[in-house]
Amino acid sequence: MAHIWPIGGGKGGSGKSFITSSLGRLSAGLGRRTLVIDLDLGAANLHTLVGVPYPSKSFSDFLYKKVARLDDAIEETPFENLFLISGAQDHFDIANLPYEQKVKILRAITKLDYDAILLDLGAGTSFNTLDFFLASQNGIFITTPEPTSIENVYRLIRSVYFRRIRYCFRISQFKALEEKAIERFGEGAFNRPECIMSVVAQDYPESHRELRNDFDAFRFRLMVNQLRKRDNTVLGLHICRVIEKHIGLRVEFTGNVSYDDHVHDAVCQRVSFLDRYPYTKTAGELRAASRQIFQPTGRQLMLQCV
Repeated sequence: MAHIWPIGGGKGGSGKSFITSSLGRLSAGLGRRTLVIDLDLGAANLHTLVGVPYPSKSFSDFLYKKVARLDDAIEETPFENLFLISGAQDHFDIANLPYEQKVKILRAITKLDYDAILLDLGAGTSFNTLDFFLASQNGIFITTPEPTSIENVYRLIRSVYFRRIRYCFRISQFKALEEKAIERFGEGAFNRPECIMSVVAQDYPESHRELRNDFDAFRFRLMVNQLRKRDNTVLGLHICRVIEKHIGLRVEFTGNVSYDDHVHDAVCQRVSFLDRYPYTKTAGELRAASRQIFQPTGRQLMLQCV
């Protein structure tokens, strides 16, 4: 089964598509059959960054049964081992997916036969983004150093947390949880994960154990993109500590990716940044992040051999 890596950010312009395409290229360069999927529904642009300027297929072909299987919507890219499902030709209303279609997509993605699948998600905290993020125990959050971007990625992570809790309960039950949290902890408690989980632990101990096991199994990562010289290089570590303290989720800091005007030049020229500027600091940081994410550690290799 493929390792699925949803990639999201709380704010537009954080560089999700650039990071997704770069990590996809680098994963493929390690000899792994890699699929990148544009799930920024209604605002797709991943195809441009992986060298497919005019995709002939898209998600809509699968959703509206022009093709029988999701595999039939996959396109080759100019890069060996790298494949694409584009959203470039999608219908204008695809951003508002009915729940049934979302389930259909998620099930189809998990059946695809690739070593790595990267999901380029839309910005913000829409249910589409949250549900696609929860399709895997892996995930990569992207932020830039600006306070607005940091606030939004924190809000996204908190929303993923709450969305996972919401899966366990009917609407009426979840509403009752919010009311009990307010009753026990005061106004605003329904926005504090620790308060909701405290109520769950008391009233639904089995659900609490299930949720805690899930949260402990998540392998979320954070990358700080477009870091400039004047920015704090340990900002990402601080964000991860705040998340663990206030939300209770362990998020691993994967590294910084420096701001580089060459990224803008490569995108405008529709050429691969990694090919055109392979010796820049930014390219080196992307390669280091790729190794950390995709190459198994010694412990993982031991587990694979058992």
